[in-house]
Amino acid sequence: MEHLLRVEHVTKRFANHTALDDVSVSVPRGSVYGLLGPNGAGKTTLIRVVNRITAPDSGRIFLGDKEITTEDVRRIGYLPEERGLYKKMKVGEQAVFFARLKGLSRAEAVARLKVWFRKFGIEGWWNKKVEELSKGMAQKVQFIVTVLHEPDLLIFDEPFSGFDPVNANLLKEEILSLRDRGATVILSTHNMASVEEVCDHITLINKSKNILSGRVDDIRHRHGNNIFQLDYRGEESALRRVLEGCCEVLEGSVEASVYNSLKIHVPTDGEVRGVLAKANEAVELRSFREIIPSMNDIFIRAVQGTL
Repeated sequence: MEHLLRVEHVTKRFANHTALDDVSVSVPRGSVYGLLGPNGAGKTTLIRVVNRITAPDSGRIFLGDKEITTEDVRRIGYLPEERGLYKKMKVGEQAVFFARLKGLSRAEAVARLKVWFRKFGIEGWWNKKVEELSKGMAQKVQFIVTVLHEPDLLIFDEPFSGFDPVNANLLKEEILSLRDRGATVILSTHNMASVEEVCDHITLINKSKNILSGRVDDIRHRHGNNIFQLDYRGEESALRRVLEGCCEVLEGSVEASVYNSLKIHVPTDGEVRGVLAKANEAVELRSFREIIPSMNDIFIRAVQGTL
């Protein structure tokens, strides 16, 4: 697997506070990579180190196959959590200004901006002042400015904050489209539902350390607790009798359809087949599926130290 960004053993201290403690992260090229963690964990510090806004005390950052330089920052698009537009400037004028700072000619900037403004439904705001925009509109402008120069690496810090569900979904679709067109995206967010919808890989930082990394699907399956749901037709009492002693029945319920369901915990992977066979003898078994924990569940357990 080719990695666009590699963070190797980075440590950063501020006075008596260690913001990053020997953190390593590898971001695969062409992926959406979730950077997760509670407030104060060190996520924003890591992003600032990658962007060379602040320097690490130790460790190295690689972009592609070489150590990152100040010049490489042009290859990064960064949307910080602390938004900032000049309120008295006109929207189009300001967007062109930022695009020029990223190396685009005025003609190229205007052409690209017109396309993005139409896509986001804000073409009528070109000559409005920024102070006239709603928070959501201003965030759309900042997102556009961040991606306009088509950088190799895009970093979004809480990009869905303040968006209604419709516009949050629009942003998710655009992030996935950017990935599909070859961009590599780092997404720092507390929105665990968005992580499951758009992220391919994640790193969870807690108390300045990387405590969990990997593919989202792999992590969810790896941290399952062997909890399964059986959907069946038959007597629940008969099913409970055959399962007694080989697994723990967590809850039972009657579904709206003709099938009942039972949620169980099987102690080990090796016992799953035997449990399934016993259940199939006692009732008409219609489905048997593992209940995979959500990223929100895993996040909470990891931060609490119960994972």
